[in-house]
Amino acid sequence: MPQTELRTEVEIDASPDRVWSVLSEFNRYPEWNPFIVRLEGELRTGARLRVTISLPEGSEHTFKPTIVRCEPGEELRWRGQLWIKGLFDGEHFFKLEALAPGKTRVVQGENFGGLLLRFMGRTLTQTARGFVYMNQALKKRVESS
Repeated sequence: MPQTELRTEVEIDASPDRVWSVLSEFNRYPEWNPFIVRLEGELRTGARLRVTISLPEGSEHTFKPTIVRCEPGEELRWRGQLWIKGLFDGEHFFKLEALAPGKTRVVQGENFGGLLLRFMGRTLTQTARGFVYMNQALKKRVESS
């Protein structure tokens, strides 16, 4: 089955714990996040989320992934699929890495796979742009608070 990874990075002048505190406040996403415009659910491994993304120059999509890894200050990862497993699957991740005291690298990305992957080029391009927009907004939100 074909697979591809989208991966983006941003350096933020704050500790991983501070970055995590903004990432984990799901109810505040509509205030600052241009890509994940709504995120509902409990922040724990095994929990089911309701995620609404807004693709740049595209439409909104809502899906219900499951958190597969939740390590405060380190990593948040969820997995979901379009309709049925194997059609168009994604595993989204945020990894936080302390670079120095008060500086964090955030890696945001997604591993995609499935039978429809080869037809999703435009959507993947929009998604990658959405990651970059979100990274910039996260940096601004964390550093200004």
